[in-house]
Amino acid sequence: MADTYDILIIGGGPGGYVAAIRAAQLGFKTAVVEREHLGGICLNWGCIPTKALLRSAEIYHYAEHGQNYGLKIAKPEFDIADVVKRSRGVSAQLNGGVGMLLKKNKVDVIWGEARIEKAPKGGPVEVSVGKMKKPPVEPQNPVPKTVLGEGRYTAKHVIVATGARPRVLPGIEPDGDRIWTYFEAMKPKSMPKSLVVMGSGAIGIEFASFYRTMGAEVTVVELLPQILPVEDAEVAGVARKQLEKLGIRFMTEAKVAKVTKNSDGVSVDVEAKGKTETLKAERLISAVGVQGNSEGLNLEGVGVAVERGIVKTDGLGRTNIPGIYAIGDVAGPPMLAHKAEHEGVICVEGIKGLHVHPMKKEQIPGCTYCQPQVASVGLTEAKAKEGGREIKVGRFRFVGNGKAIALGEPEGLVKTIFDAKTGELLGAHMVGAEVTELIQGFVVAMGLETTEEDLMHTVFPHPTLSETMHESVLDAYGRVIHM
Repeated sequence: MADTYDILIIGGGPGGYVAAIRAAQLGFKTAVVEREHLGGICLNWGCIPTKALLRSAEIYHYAEHGQNYGLKIAKPEFDIADVVKRSRGVSAQLNGGVGMLLKKNKVDVIWGEARIEKAPKGGPVEVSVGKMKKPPVEPQNPVPKTVLGEGRYTAKHVIVATGARPRVLPGIEPDGDRIWTYFEAMKPKSMPKSLVVMGSGAIGIEFASFYRTMGAEVTVVELLPQILPVEDAEVAGVARKQLEKLGIRFMTEAKVAKVTKNSDGVSVDVEAKGKTETLKAERLISAVGVQGNSEGLNLEGVGVAVERGIVKTDGLGRTNIPGIYAIGDVAGPPMLAHKAEHEGVICVEGIKGLHVHPMKKEQIPGCTYCQPQVASVGLTEAKAKEGGREIKVGRFRFVGNGKAIALGEPEGLVKTIFDAKTGELLGAHMVGAEVTELIQGFVVAMGLETTEEDLMHTVFPHPTLSETMHESVLDAYGRVIHM
C-alpha cells in the first residue's frame, strides 16, 4: 500500500466516506483511516438502525389498532431479539455497501488509530496510524480480523471526520446495564417494562417513542421548558400532545439530580419547581447530546484551533492550519449526517478549486422520527421575531387534508414563515405523518430563493400530504382554501 496521498481522511462515517468518494471522482489519490467500522455512528448505531427499530414499532402500532382500518387482527406480539436482529441486519448490509463503494472508487482503507504528527507550512501533512486500541464493537464486513495499515502516511490534505460520541454527565455515567446511551438502547437484551429518558432532543424522543410504542412505561425529563428545544415552540407543543396521547410522561423545566442503581433498576431523583420526585424504572437512557471526537489526534499539538472539543473551521471546512480540514460532528453543530456529507463534498471540491458555495447552516433540515414525525428548516417564529423581521405566518392542520384522513393520521400541522416585505421563505416547521419526507420540498424552495408567489402558483398533486404545504403558504397570505 502506497504511503503518500493527495487526500487522507480520518474517519469513515457519512462525512468521511462521502468526501472520499467525491475526492476519487475528482481524480485525487485518496485514503480513509478507520478505527472501528465503515459508516460511522449514523449507519451502525444512529440514523439507520434506529429507523429500523422505529419501523418495527410503527407496524406493531398499526397491528394493535387494526380495527381503526376495518381490519380484524389478533393481538400482535413481538420478540425484541428479532426486532433488534432486523435492525442490526440493516446496518450490516449498508456497512458492507460502503466498503464496496470505496473499493469501486479505488479509495484505500487504512485500519487503525490515526494521529497527525506534522503539518509543515507548504509541505505534506504526516499522519501515523497505530493498531486499533480495541476490536470493533460488532465486527462487520469488510473489517479484517487482523489489523492492517500500521505505519506513517503523508498527504497534501488531511480531512478530520471523526464524528462524535454521547455526552456524559458527572455522576450519571452510563454503565451499559442500568444506565444506557444510544448504544445500549439500540440492542436491549430484554424489553424493559419502564424507562426514564434524560433529554428530549431527537435522540431522546425517538427512543421514548420506540419503547413506549412497544409497551414500556416512559418518562422524559427535560431541563428546558419545551421538548424538542431546537424546534418551533408551536410545532413542539403539537408533538408533545400527541406523544402524551401515546402514553409518554414529560417533566419539563426539570433536572436529574441523582441516579441510584439498585438490584431491579434505577431510582432517579428529579428536581422540578422546587420539589424533588423520585422515579423508579428498570433503565435510564442518557440522551443529553453528543461531543466531538477531537482527542488523540494531536490537533492542538500541530496548532489547529479547537474549542470545547469542536474543531474551528470556515464555510469550506478549512482550519487555521493549511492542509488540515474538519467536517461533520467534530466541526460543530448541527450534528447531522446529511450536514457531514454535504460538508465533505464542498470541502473536497474547494480543495480542487471548483466554484463552491459555503455551507448555509440555516438551510439544513432537521428530522425527528417519532410518532408523529417532526421536521423543520430555517428560522422558527421566535427566531425570526428576535431578528427584527416583519413576518407573515401560515398554518394548516392535517385534519383538513384528504390524504391524512384516509391514512388515519389527521393530527398534524404545517407552519410556514415568510418575510412580509420580500416574500422570502424564512422557515418551515412540520409535525405529522411522513413530514420527514415532505420537508425537502421547502428545503429546495429555500435553496432556490423561491418566494411566496412561486409557491402559491405551484401545482401540488391531489390527494397527497404535500397539499398541506401549499395550504400553509396560502394561509400566510389569507388565501387558504380547505380550512
